[in-house]
Amino acid sequence: MIEQELQSLGLTGGETKAYLAMLELGSSTVGPIAKKSGISYSKIYEVLQRLIEKGIVSFIIKEKTKYFQSIEPKLLYKFLDKQELEIEKSRDRLNKIIPELEKRTKFTMDKQEAEIFIGIKGLRTAYEKMFSDIDKKEIALFFYAYKEEFAGEIDNFYYRLAPFYKSINIRFRGLSSKQWAKSEYVKKTASFIDSKYVEFPLPGTIDIYQDMILEIAWGNKPVGILIQSKEIAQNYRTYFNEVWKIAKK
Repeated sequence: MIEQELQSLGLTGGETKAYLAMLELGSSTVGPIAKKSGISYSKIYEVLQRLIEKGIVSFIIKEKTKYFQSIEPKLLYKFLDKQELEIEKSRDRLNKIIPELEKRTKFTMDKQEAEIFIGIKGLRTAYEKMFSDIDKKEIALFFYAYKEEFAGEIDNFYYRLAPFYKSINIRFRGLSSKQWAKSEYVKKTASFIDSKYVEFPLPGTIDIYQDMILEIAWGNKPVGILIQSKEIAQNYRTYFNEVWKIAKK
């Protein structure tokens, strides 16, 4: 669990193992670090060099021998600060070249009718693309076809997406089955989601916003289909509004 959390901060698997090994070893030569981390001797120097560049590991030389040591855990905040600074610099660079990139593109959104996104990261990208052009007057609509075997994974995905929703100040109106009403996610996001529930099957897990529709098939490897069509979006919106009239809180 701790390894996964460290990797989510931007460390590779090898960097994570080396860092944890050094926390336990303290100041150490490369041999014990390689042995405790399980990283081959041929690769450990490369891993340590990357950690040094990231500011997570330092070294001193005693009698012509290098001793490596990890920073204190609380100093990892500085690593995050450095990442944020790099992201801001990258964002600024991207802002400068976006106009030129758009001039060179050979297609427009009007020509692109559908895209497929695979996996959790793909779904995140799909939602970011769907809500890239915000109209504060419009409420996003969704159907959620509750699937018990994937309920935990689904709730976790949307819970992690909640800060993005809040950052763009989007409001939702959703329809689902009564099982979802007991979800912790529903309780924690009640401030920006207005939910109602039905006792009959819904057409699927579908988001509707402006002229965009995102249909998601949840499974071991979720798949999302992002469609741009005013006609299809309006058809779903009309059906949603009719069901909303008879659904219950």
